[in-house]
Amino acid sequence: MYVFAVSDLRLVVLGRTGAGKRSAVCSILGLQDCEHGKDPGCSKHRGEVAGRQVVVVSSPAWFGSECDPSERRRHISSFIALSSPGPHAFLLCVPVNQPADGETKALDVLTELFGASAVSANTILLFTHTEELEEDEPLEAYLATWRKDLQELVERCGDRYHTLETRGGEPEERKAVEELLEKVEQAVTESGTRHFSCPLYEEAEERVRARQEEMARQRRDNDPADVTEEEMEAVRDEAERSVDDLNVASPSSSSFLWGLWEKLAGWMTWLPTLVRREALLGALVGLFVGGPFGGMMGATVGSVATEVKRRKTEKTKKT
Repeated sequence: MYVFAVSDLRLVVLGRTGAGKRSAVCSILGLQDCEHGKDPGCSKHRGEVAGRQVVVVSSPAWFGSECDPSERRRHISSFIALSSPGPHAFLLCVPVNQPADGETKALDVLTELFGASAVSANTILLFTHTEELEEDEPLEAYLATWRKDLQELVERCGDRYHTLETRGGEPEERKAVEELLEKVEQAVTESGTRHFSCPLYEEAEERVRARQEEMARQRRDNDPADVTEEEMEAVRDEAERSVDDLNVASPSSSSFLWGLWEKLAGWMTWLPTLVRREALLGALVGLFVGGPFGGMMGATVGSVATEVKRRKTEKTKKT
């Protein structure tokens, strides 16, 4: 079994729009502002955390139906190249105040792209928006009692999950980050590999290395002498960003049902104000979609809406 011994960690942060990717990157690296949002593509940040050099790559939500195939291919190629030769972990941001269908889709697509081990051995769920929980309610209890859908995600990821959101100020926040990095290192050790790899990552690394050599030679006016590793490293970041067209097959999906669900998930933020009975909300969703899939979706929507309203009501009473 490989014993984790390197000081560098490469992390890929994924998640739906609004899932808290930006906050996660800033928390991990101790940054005030990661300047996300200025570039619609992938971003890469690095820093020293708890004695480790950490690289964090963040990607837009390319697994949603609103992302067209060419844009999806560009985003996937970009985050692979930026995290090559392979990440030590994928961190999937999961908001606890939303149904888990989007994250289920994300895990399905990761499996389709990289293989089952990318999820079962190399993905850690990063729960966000935990302010929705009661102050005295542990995350574990919330998942077990109220959110079977989120618990299923945890099981798919080998029971690896974490949250960086604390109520104890900066000391607890830094402790939470250190605990996350320890979980990453533990996952790498258990996987028996130095980092995650697969054919797509191997292709990316070959492309990046070739581009590094080409750029290094251009800088020395095509001198035929061998390019040094120092020269290669000097152009590494630029070479990574030039690779955006890997041989990525567009992940298959049921576009109609997936697009329909994303619209319904968005409606949930305001529809409960029109439909006072949360069970009726779930029934309407199930009726609208139809079939067994509709029944399952309706049940999820109804239960989440009920729980959200219960928590908001209790908080209102306390204030």
